[in-house]
Amino acid sequence: MQQQSLFDIMEASANAMSPVSTHDGSDTFNLYSCVPEVTERRTILDPPELKERKVVSFFSGAMGLDIGLMRAGLNVVIGQDFDASCVSTMRANGHEVLSGDVRALEPSTVLERCALRVGEPFLVCGGPPCQPFSTAGKRLGMNDPRGSLFMDFIRMIDHIRPRFFIMENVKGLVSSPLKHVSPEQRDENDHEQRLGTTLDVILSEFDKLRYKTVYGILDAVNYGTPQFRERFVMIGSRDGEDVFLPFPTHFQRHQAPSSRWRTLYDAISDLDPLQQEFSELSPDRKRYLHLVPEGGNWRDLPKELIPQAMGGAYESGGGKVGFYRRLSWRQPSPTLTTSPGQKATLLGHPTFDRPLSVQEYARIQQFPDDWIFAGNTASKYKQIGNAVPVGLGFALGQAVIATANNSSTVETKRYRGTRRFDGFYAFNKGESKNGD
Repeated sequence: MQQQSLFDIMEASANAMSPVSTHDGSDTFNLYSCVPEVTERRTILDPPELKERKVVSFFSGAMGLDIGLMRAGLNVVIGQDFDASCVSTMRANGHEVLSGDVRALEPSTVLERCALRVGEPFLVCGGPPCQPFSTAGKRLGMNDPRGSLFMDFIRMIDHIRPRFFIMENVKGLVSSPLKHVSPEQRDENDHEQRLGTTLDVILSEFDKLRYKTVYGILDAVNYGTPQFRERFVMIGSRDGEDVFLPFPTHFQRHQAPSSRWRTLYDAISDLDPLQQEFSELSPDRKRYLHLVPEGGNWRDLPKELIPQAMGGAYESGGGKVGFYRRLSWRQPSPTLTTSPGQKATLLGHPTFDRPLSVQEYARIQQFPDDWIFAGNTASKYKQIGNAVPVGLGFALGQAVIATANNSSTVETKRYRGTRRFDGFYAFNKGESKNGD
C-alpha cells in the first residue's frame, strides 16, 4: 500500500554514516533517505485505509511515540500507563486507555479490549523501565532487566505476537553491566560481574521469542526534532522481515534549509510570551539568571558572584554546564529534563528570566498545539520531559511501514562504478573513484 506520494532522495556525506547493530552482531551501512519534516501543529488523524495496521502501546506516557506512529500512518488502538496524570492525558485527548499496573494486566484482556486475536496486532510499542523493582530483581543484580517491568513487556509480546515491536529506552542500557559495582570493588573472579550487559539479557529474551531484531542509539535531532535527545531503540520482526532503524533526515550541515537541524527559534519563537505556563524561579535564582547572556551559563556570571551563586557545587568537579543555563535561539535545545527550573539542570528561556514553559516544552517535543496535558504544572513538565519526541516516533513508524511494504530499497543492477558513498568520499579526498 502506498504510504507517501513522493520522497525526495538525497545523498549524505560519508561522515554522516553511523553503524546500526543487527542481532547477529554485524554492522551495516545504508543510504540515507529524506522523510517529510514533521511540522504539523495540530492532531493528525489516521487515513481510513490504514486503520487495519493496529498498534498496542504500553508505558505510553503522554503519547509522544504514539502520535509519531499515527502521523506515519499507523492506528494506535489503545495505550497503557500506571501514572494517573498520563492516563488522564490520554483520555482527555480521546484515546482508549488501559490504566494501572502492567504486572496485573493479562494479554488476553488487552486483546479483548482491542477486539483483536493473537497475532493480529501490527505493532506493540513501549519503553519499559529496565531497573529492577522486585526482590527477585535485587537478587539478580542492580541492572538485571529480568527483575523489572521489561519482563512484562516481553510477556505481552510473547502472548500477543504482533508482527513488529518497537522498544525504546535510555541509551545507557547498551553498556550497562548486569551487576553494577564501583571500580574499586571490581573482581575478575566474581562470576556475577562477568555475566555481560543488560542488553545481552534483553537480546537473549527476544531470541527466545524468535523475533529478528535491530537496535542502536538514535538522536532525535537527526529526525527533525529541535532537541538533542539520544535514545536506545530496538525494532523486532516476528516473521523475520528485514527490519532496519530509520535513517537520519536532518543534518547539522546541508544545502537544503529544510534538511538542516531545527533550532529552538524554529520551534518556539511564534508562541505568545504572555500566554505561557511555567514554574517560578526563586528570587535568587531569577536574579542570577538575569545576568546570564543568551547561550551562557554560570561561567558568564560576574566572577565575584559565582561562589555565592553556585554554593557547594562551586568546589565540586565536573563541567556543571546546566547551572544557570540560558538556552540559545540558534541551536537545538539540550535534552529536556522533567524539571527545568532546578539550579543544576536549568533550562532557561533565551530572553526571559524563567525556565522554558509547558507550551515550549511541548513544541520542542513536537506535540500538537491542541494536545491536552492533565495535572499540575510539575506533572505536565514530567509527562512532556519523559516523552519520545514525535519526530522520532514518526521516523520509526515509517521504517516499520517500509519494511512491511517491502518498499525501503530501490533495487539497481549497478552503482556506476562505485559502492554507495565510496565515490563521493573519494571525490572529497581529491581522488578519482576509478583510480585514474
